[in-house]
Parts: sequence; structure tokens; C-alpha cells
Amino acid sequence: MSGVYERLLQVVETRGAGFFVLLDPDKIPVEAAVERAQLAERGDADGILVGGSLLFLDNFDEYIRSIKRAVDLPVIIFPGSTRQISREADAILFLVFISSRNPNFLIGEQVLAAPIIRSMALEAISTGYMHVESGNVTAVEFFSGSRPIPRSKWDIAVAHALAAEYMGMKLLYMEAGSGAAQAIPDEMIQHVSRHTTIPVIVGGGIRSPEQARAKVEAGARFIVIGNVLEKSPDVESVRAFARAIHKG
Repeated sequence: MSGVYERLLQVVETRGAGFFVLLDPDKIPVEAAVERAQLAERGDADGILVGGSLLFLDNFDEYIRSIKRAVDLPVIIFPGSTRQISREADAILFLVFISSRNPNFLIGEQVLAAPIIRSMALEAISTGYMHVESGNVTAVEFFSGSRPIPRSKWDIAVAHALAAEYMGMKLLYMEAGSGAAQAIPDEMIQHVSRHTTIPVIVGGGIRSPEQARAKVEAGARFIVIGNVLEKSPDVESVRAFARAIHKG
């Protein structure tokens, strides 16, 4: 599949906002991941993100391949490290951890990943990744050694988002982290979306369709849902999120 980024922009144009379901290989075995991806497709999701902070799985390629065989949705890698790269995916979010002060996540991992991605002819979508305080210590905070942006400091978030845009990144990913106690504040999303022109992805701590809709109304253009669907994996739950996210 070519032109995944253009397809995502088309989703925003036609549906108002897009809906991603996140599958973590360390939490969801491949058979369950295939079922979850099919459920996401039936429930009107717009894409599948695959990735996590660690990777105990010994065959990431087969995990991606199995999901792709089962659905027609774009399968996009949301990598936690350079171990999470596969030619089987449709695209990869080429993440730059712009809110970190750890040089390994600002340029180190990216330099290691770039030649591999090039050799695979994998579509790379440059994405500025911002970790926002969520009320507890998340895996991304622990492993990266990076402090999150304080929840009340929307001006700091805006400054980072503007830097990402000026550096030519195509997407912003604002995340509270897997298993976050609290989702990113609507006010912060609103300020970031007002001051930048690139699409904003929001994930982490979103537990209801109403919360998801509030993020869209604040300016998010893609919503990522993971943990809540791991706990209640049924098509009606997915459709409820889809209706809330796509509603205008």
C-alpha cells in the first residue's frame, strides 16, 4: 500500500477525524491481535497501530504479516525502539521524541533506524512525539528517562509542537502513555491545535467515546484507543468510539 500519509489526510478531510486501534505485541498474542484487527475493521476504525515500549516477541514480521492478511486497513508501526521495524507494515511513524532531553531519542535511534527503513522501502511518516504528564509513571517515561510535559503547562506543549512543525514533521503525537491515569487535558490539545497546522494525534488514558469526542472537539485529528478495548473487545464498543470520533 502506497501513500498511507495521503490516505490519513483524506480520512481527516472526509470524516473530520480518524480512529486508530493500537495493538501491543507484548500484551496481545498474534491470534488475538488478528481478531482485534478484524473487530476494528468491522467497527469502522481507520487504521491499526502496532507497537509498545518493549518487544518480547521473537517474530515481529510474522505478527505484522498476520494482521495485514486479515484486514484491509493500513497497518502502521508505532515503534518503541529500532527492534520494531518490519517491511510487512504499510508505514512506520518515524518518531522524534521532541519533548525529551535524551539525545538517543532525539537523533540516536533515528540514525540507526533510517538505513533499515530505506532498505525496506517502508513509508516513513515523520512524527513529533510529545509525552504529557498523566498522573502516574508510564513505561515511556521510565525507559526514556525523560520527564513528561506538565499537564498544566500548555505553553510548553505549544512551543514543542511549533518546533516540530518548523522542522518539517508531518504529524504530532501527544501521548499520556499506556495505562495512563489521566488523558491529556482538552485545553492543552486546543492550544496546540490552534497554534500549529499539522494534524494532531492524541492517545493514552481515553476510556470512553465521550472523552474521545471531547479530544476531537478540542482539535485532535486522530484518536488512539488501546487499553480500554483490550478489556472489552467487542464490535459495539469499537463502533461507539468510531461514531464519537467521526461525528462531524
